[in-house]
Amino acid sequence: MKFSKIVLFKKILKYGLVFLSSILLLCVLLFFLVYSGTFGALPGNKALKAINNEEASLVISSDSVIIGRFFAENRTNISNSEIPEHLKNALIATEDKRFFTHSGYDLLSYFRVFFKSILWGEKTGGGGSTLTQQLVKNLYGRPKYGILSMPVNKIKEIIIAARIEEVYNKDEVLLLYLNSVPFGEDVFGVEAAAHRYFNKPARKLKIEESAVLVGLLKANTYFNPRLNPRNSLERRNMVLSLMEKQKYLSKAASDSLRKLPLRLKYENMNVEAPAGYFVYQVKKKTEKILEDIQRKGGGEYDLKKDGLKIYTTLNMHIQQLSIEGIHKHLYGMQKLLDKELQNRNIKKQWYRKQLKLNGEDNSEEKGIEVFDWKGVVTKKMNKTDSLWYYHRLLNASVLITNPKNGAVITWIGGNDFKRLPFDMVMSHRQIASTFKPFLYATALENDFTPSTYLKNVQKVYPEYDNWEPQNFDHKFTKDSTVALWYALANSMNLPTLDLYFQTGHDKLINTCDRLHFPTINDDSPSIALGTLDLSLYEVVRAYGAFANKGEMTEPVMINKITDAKGTVLYERKAARTEKVFNEETAEMITAILQKVINEGTGTRIRNQYGIRSDLAGKTGTAQDYTNAWFVAYTPDLVVGTWVGGTTPEIHFYSGNGSGSALALPIAGNVLRAIENNAGWRKQFLTPFAIRDSVYEELNCDPYKETGIKGFLNRLFQRKK
Repeated sequence: MKFSKIVLFKKILKYGLVFLSSILLLCVLLFFLVYSGTFGALPGNKALKAINNEEASLVISSDSVIIGRFFAENRTNISNSEIPEHLKNALIATEDKRFFTHSGYDLLSYFRVFFKSILWGEKTGGGGSTLTQQLVKNLYGRPKYGILSMPVNKIKEIIIAARIEEVYNKDEVLLLYLNSVPFGEDVFGVEAAAHRYFNKPARKLKIEESAVLVGLLKANTYFNPRLNPRNSLERRNMVLSLMEKQKYLSKAASDSLRKLPLRLKYENMNVEAPAGYFVYQVKKKTEKILEDIQRKGGGEYDLKKDGLKIYTTLNMHIQQLSIEGIHKHLYGMQKLLDKELQNRNIKKQWYRKQLKLNGEDNSEEKGIEVFDWKGVVTKKMNKTDSLWYYHRLLNASVLITNPKNGAVITWIGGNDFKRLPFDMVMSHRQIASTFKPFLYATALENDFTPSTYLKNVQKVYPEYDNWEPQNFDHKFTKDSTVALWYALANSMNLPTLDLYFQTGHDKLINTCDRLHFPTINDDSPSIALGTLDLSLYEVVRAYGAFANKGEMTEPVMINKITDAKGTVLYERKAARTEKVFNEETAEMITAILQKVINEGTGTRIRNQYGIRSDLAGKTGTAQDYTNAWFVAYTPDLVVGTWVGGTTPEIHFYSGNGSGSALALPIAGNVLRAIENNAGWRKQFLTPFAIRDSVYEELNCDPYKETGIKGFLNRLFQRKK
């Protein structure tokens, strides 16, 4: 019996050895098949030396804030000097503690995996891949080979990892790894991850933040600090414990860091895009510049892969202040508008119209993320409800430029770029009284003076469908005239029409052509009162001519473009200006528009917002309050704001919809912030250098009586 057991044991041993030998032989055979390229060519040393991760191109503001990324993979490569030592330590302690002693593969790890994970079935046995092998997987992926996929890919990774460590030193391998590893949410590389989760560059990461990112590598979703903060916190503390175990942290430091809460500063430009409208415009302009570079033989560049740096003119701090100004003001104004629309049954009328056009809405009510003045909120609504929600919403746009060099300082094209991408800066809306300074400038260049007196008489124009215009306050006089400067400063309609007929339609159209306004085919005198449709872009550019002594400059957005290594591919040249008005005309219009701010419809800037700097400006209120405008400027700044509904159907029915009430406060908030900042005040709110003789021309009486009464008054004044 004992002998038979020995025989049986020998047979089992014999067959076991044969089996193991066969497995070993198959592994060796498979290894040589992989090595020889049977399953695809392996990269040689030359190819490995040329490893170059695709890299996102960055859009950078003038105050050094990353405001946009263009990418196939959201990655920003960095150098070894930008990686904090504690990040490397956290990575090695967690993922590959023998990193500095192996040659790309770790046999001890394979034995651990074989016995613990495979034979004993321990889930905590861990993986066998080194950081170098993980790098290979990140770079080359894992192709499918049927049932041989896992062994073939593992062998490939071992071979390529060994070759990588012949070509690169350990620090270089770590750098390649940290620049390529995925961190979830389509984010690749530690630099992009640091910006996504902590809104800072990798070099500024704290130890506990580095531990969060390293912990995220095990499972990008399960340990995502935004989606699963509890899991992420536990994993972070595990990483800190491993750092302590490997002597990278003292026990006291580890204990202290594990007590800290999970502090994120999440930043996702695909979700929150405070400069989204501007970045979209920059993308179009950059693509055009790259096409020009290629056409001139300067090389071909891929905006989504080559890691370009696009340095722009935008001031992100002023951009953010402008956004806050919009939200602060329109949060209250939206409530007032909703109340007016409700009182006039506009919502019911709109729903009836939708029912007639599209039939009854049977779509299911569900939670929808929508823009709100307090931020993105979830509201339960059906399709028609969501259409009305956005239809009744006020929209605002802001454009701020430097009139001397054309630099765009702020560009806000609407409320929410992700959900409402249509750019209102470029949208054409009825310009209203904001147009009047262009008519008055035309008149001044054709022998009119500030003391030219204009008729302030209401009349009917039979030749224009019995049109009967009025002043905004519905007041007019039959026996007195109004000085040109006073008519503009107070935005009077009737004297403006008198000036239009005296100046002539053709001369006004010539001015509009020089200002590059859209072609005007309408010969109606109503154009003088602002019935023309213009964009905020065109308006701000034109007002820049008044600010810049008659010279108009095209707005620009890009200062410089470099490649990933810093080589300059494009640099903006000095601004080219166009002479639109004489310097004397620009000065005179500015002097009059200063009165708008100091005495007229723009006095809220002084009274409510307390701004004391030199300013000239103009409000505009379109018919039925459908569009509200405000433009203010200094020699170094033009601020333009517009507010209105998605369509003219949505508007106020009261003075709440005027330019001074609806558009001016947005500019007021921004200008107040600029004035309160000493650096910005010195840079942007520079005083006008207008000659005293210009102001003296505005000293004539606002009104001059006509007829017998006027004659007698002048006669007796002479006798005195």
